Amino acid sequence: MSAANTNPEIDFQLTRIFDAPRELIYQAWTEAQHLEKWWGPLGFSLRVVKLDLQPGGVFHYAMKMPDGPEMFGKFVYREIEPNRMLTYVLSFADADEKLVVHPLSPTWPPEILSAIELFDEDGQTRAEFWSTPINSSREQEQTFLEERENMQQRFSGTLDKLEAYLATL
Repeated sequence: MSAANTNPEIDFQLTRIFDAPRELIYQAWTEAQHLEKWWGPLGFSLRVVKLDLQPGGVFHYAMKMPDGPEMFGKFVYREIEPNRMLTYVLSFADADEKLVVHPLSPTWPPEILSAIELFDEDGQTRAEFWSTPINSSREQEQTFLEERENMQQRFSGTLDKLEAYLATL
């Protein structure tokens, strides 16, 4: 990954193999009509508020549990290499795109530098995911570190949703 602010002691990493072309997976990560079908934890629905795919551009979205309040999040894109890589800063936000504290974890890092890289592999696509907190206190980094196992489960659930969605295309 090209991020300069990495800390191997707390970075979160995950690899997944998809039985789909790299270009289709990239589209699923970068087009609103696709993101609304799969992005977010299991049980959540997603509404794309804004998607501006360019460095400095924003993907602003609203997530909702069936009986819960609407929560907002956003990506601020840093690097974009079509069909190969996205680097972005992920954070919780309000309806106006302003950063907010995680609604369920006040010590969660305010910003997570994240990336996805896509590789062709034997007719499939290997996707490598990476995240690390930035602009965070030691307490926030510790929360991130302590939550890695839960993040593994939650993000795997999100990727399961992506995999099921890709099978419908």
